[in-house]
Amino acid sequence: MTFIAVLVTRLFLAAEAAILALAVMAGQGLPQTPQRFDYLVRDDFFAGVAGDDARLQRVMDFCERTLADNPQHAEAMVWHGAALLVKSGRAFTKGDFNEGGPLFSKGLNEMNDAVNLAPDNPGVLIPRAATLLEATRGMPPASGNPLLESAVHNYEHVLDTQAPYWDKLGDHAKGELLFGLAEGYHRLGQHDKARTYFERLIHDAPQSGQAPKAREWMASGKVPTTDRSTNCTGCHK
Repeated sequence: MTFIAVLVTRLFLAAEAAILALAVMAGQGLPQTPQRFDYLVRDDFFAGVAGDDARLQRVMDFCERTLADNPQHAEAMVWHGAALLVKSGRAFTKGDFNEGGPLFSKGLNEMNDAVNLAPDNPGVLIPRAATLLEATRGMPPASGNPLLESAVHNYEHVLDTQAPYWDKLGDHAKGELLFGLAEGYHRLGQHDKARTYFERLIHDAPQSGQAPKAREWMASGKVPTTDRSTNCTGCHK
């Protein structure tokens, strides 16, 4: 699957947003917290997206053990659902729709349940939105657009929840979130909304790697092709 680089970058947003939310709620510097859940699964998840079946299964097994101990663990639920979508994509690529269809439905249901459990948690909203933004690229509009719209709405809610500490976010996180919104609306044909978010990206995150793409869209009306041969490893160290 080719969307690993984009997914790595967008899922990084969840980590940064969650940390800053904790800091704001604490009203002081970054608090001491238990190891974040995404740290426990994301390396194996991204390796799994890149084709390592054993590491993807390790993610699923870990999420399942976590959910056995705490069935309401929304982050374990959303990552498990995302892993199921990865498996469904592989099945679809092989032409096995009998396997892919149920896997996709189950994964989507799990991600939806996770958002219902934690509707204000960026660590849940962003993984769902990022996964669906990529998973819908090859889907027919009739089936893909409703999922794309729901991903955009997840991102918009993250933007709303980040308002109290938006100025504390770095340009990278701001740029990725705003680019996701702008690209999503562009793909939905809502170009006025896309323009609003591209303009805000240029204003709020001028040093973001997405700012040149926003300027290109402003000039051409086209979203530049993302180079999926690169990754965002430096953001995760």
